[in-house]
Amino acid sequence: MPLRFVTEEFSQRLIKNLIRESKKLQKRQKGLIGFQGERGAYSEEAALSFNKLLLTIPCGDFKTVFRGVSEGWLDYGVVPIENSTEGQINSVSDLFIEYDLKIIGEIILPVHHCLLTLPGLKLRQIRTVISHPQALAQCQQFIRKNKFEAHPFYDTAGAARMLAEERLSGVAAIASKKCAELYGLSVLKENIEDYPANQTRFLILARKGLDQGYKCSIVFSLKHEPGSLARVLSLFAEKGINLTRIESRPNKRRPGEYFFLVDFEGSLQENEVKKALSQVKNQATFYRFLGCYDKL
Repeated sequence: MPLRFVTEEFSQRLIKNLIRESKKLQKRQKGLIGFQGERGAYSEEAALSFNKLLLTIPCGDFKTVFRGVSEGWLDYGVVPIENSTEGQINSVSDLFIEYDLKIIGEIILPVHHCLLTLPGLKLRQIRTVISHPQALAQCQQFIRKNKFEAHPFYDTAGAARMLAEERLSGVAAIASKKCAELYGLSVLKENIEDYPANQTRFLILARKGLDQGYKCSIVFSLKHEPGSLARVLSLFAEKGINLTRIESRPNKRRPGEYFFLVDFEGSLQENEVKKALSQVKNQATFYRFLGCYDKL
């Protein structure tokens, strides 16, 4: 199978083209939302469920989505943050630390994978499957059962597109049913994910946040000393605030120290939430409020 290498020069040229075309569309008063991947990606489906009137803009990686919203050539972005089977998407969590953007909504999207092939191919003829590493991990029982060789690709929809364009022999892609329609592929098997309840949580990004919602997200770091995290978490417990996610990410500039990303149920309109956040901020060496938002 041919390997593709993307040079820094190519990446920069691609981003410049994205910026130029995005500004043209914005002048025509078209709202733009960026997503990582090719047409037919699950992220694009999440973007359309947020607002079908927005134009979806494919981006090569998650950083381009964050950068586009931050610099204003995208109005919104959509990124996956966690999957019910495989857990957190660490690269996205790191970007919330790098970029000062707000979360304005979350979307829980059921994810059902399909085995896509060139028309006429039989299951016994397949030797290799290609897809995003997360999708491969979510379908590992199916892959092992059929003794396929798994090859990671940067995107589920990108894998389907490459299969269709390069007509790869003995190869199948794991992607959505929508990708079969877009790229002229056949759906050989449906619902091949290991767990039928498989779902991914997506977040909607914007430059400005909202004042109310049912959930809030923050990121902070603390002094590297005994009990610092326990003291912060106890602030939420004392005020009856339910935490729905806690994630730690290493501080890449200061080894041994960590950032903590926390989601909790509550609104900025609630006094107990305001008090808790004020106390967290006072104890933190770094603090950022990521947003107050609803499930869409």
